[in-house]
Amino acid sequence: MILRRFYMLPRSCRGCFHGIRQLERDNTMMKRVLSFLKKEMMLTLSLLAALAALIITPPSPRLLEEIDWHTLGTLLMMLCVLEGFKQENLLRPLVSLAGNLKRMTALSLFLIFGVFFSSMFVTNDVSLIIFVPVTIMLFRDGGKEKYILPVISMENIAAIRGSLLTPFGSPQNLFLYGKAGVSAWHFMLHMLPLCAMSALLLVAFVFVLFRKNPKEGIAASADRMPWPAEGRIRRIGYVCLFVLILAVIVTRTALWPWAVAVVLAGMLLLDRKILLKVDYVLLVTFLCFFIFSSSVAANPGISGFLKKAVAGNEYWWSIGISQVISNVPAAIVLYPFTENFSGLIYGADTAGLCSLIGSLASVINYRIYVREYPGRGGSFIKTFTLVSWAFFLIVVIPGFLLSGWPFF
Repeated sequence: MILRRFYMLPRSCRGCFHGIRQLERDNTMMKRVLSFLKKEMMLTLSLLAALAALIITPPSPRLLEEIDWHTLGTLLMMLCVLEGFKQENLLRPLVSLAGNLKRMTALSLFLIFGVFFSSMFVTNDVSLIIFVPVTIMLFRDGGKEKYILPVISMENIAAIRGSLLTPFGSPQNLFLYGKAGVSAWHFMLHMLPLCAMSALLLVAFVFVLFRKNPKEGIAASADRMPWPAEGRIRRIGYVCLFVLILAVIVTRTALWPWAVAVVLAGMLLLDRKILLKVDYVLLVTFLCFFIFSSSVAANPGISGFLKKAVAGNEYWWSIGISQVISNVPAAIVLYPFTENFSGLIYGADTAGLCSLIGSLASVINYRIYVREYPGRGGSFIKTFTLVSWAFFLIVVIPGFLLSGWPFF
């Protein structure tokens, strides 16, 4: 009856009705987009930064060449495979090992230094992807959720300061090591003082956190069930793909695009639904930051200013610029204008302690947390900033003094 009356209306009225419905649909879609951008603040900031940079420097083929596709490809592989790990509960041995620790101090130190040492070999972002979900799971199951934010904030520091020791611990180290032309041992010797000091400080921070009750306990993990037999092939497949990714990271092979293709093909064969669960927002955020850094570096006016201002002040410039574009793009932008290599690399490896944007590893940590606790991004930023700045204020001056130690 309603449909019949609708078609009895004049054609012009029916057109108006369709127009109103279309406007309503467009309005609903716009509200969803705005709500999504408001929820994903890091993505919104990176998009705005990329758009501003493209206005300053129009896009060109060179822009596509200078984007760090290697880092993006590696991140895509890790997000895919570790989503499979999560689906098949392949981190259970790590959870079980950590679950045997009955005190919060011991468990926190185990998790934090797990990040600290693993970041030296599998990069800081990968170590956070592995350990932060385990931390959230253990503390939530053990009724210690109030400690999640301070501990994963310290894990963030551990990732940044542990990874600085090795040439392949972080993307900026990998880039600068390639430019330095020194041996790996020479590189690590220069980074060792900052790394050792950071390890001692992290231990002190843990004991400060649990100062009221150093023997505070936590319930052991109850996850002792065996893996189901039907998922055995998938689990073996995910482990093999993970080993492949680690080999690509450690060897720094130029064949990494083939590794990306192998991993994506493997995911399609093992469980294609996993590809729908990957955190593509994080990948787009990284891409936008790389677009920003490449566009800024390509602008003659900005490049000329940096050439005059950076020389002799590399340490402070790398810390400051990293708060706008993060430390990986900052290292790439500032390297051509650098006279003090030590100042640049020490500053880039300290910059992640100042703000969430200072290190893309911190963005990963933030994303992992807000996926588990939607709407609590503000709480993460507050705790992260408090803990990181406390650490930064202690290490920033020693780092500056060490930057006078010639790298070459």
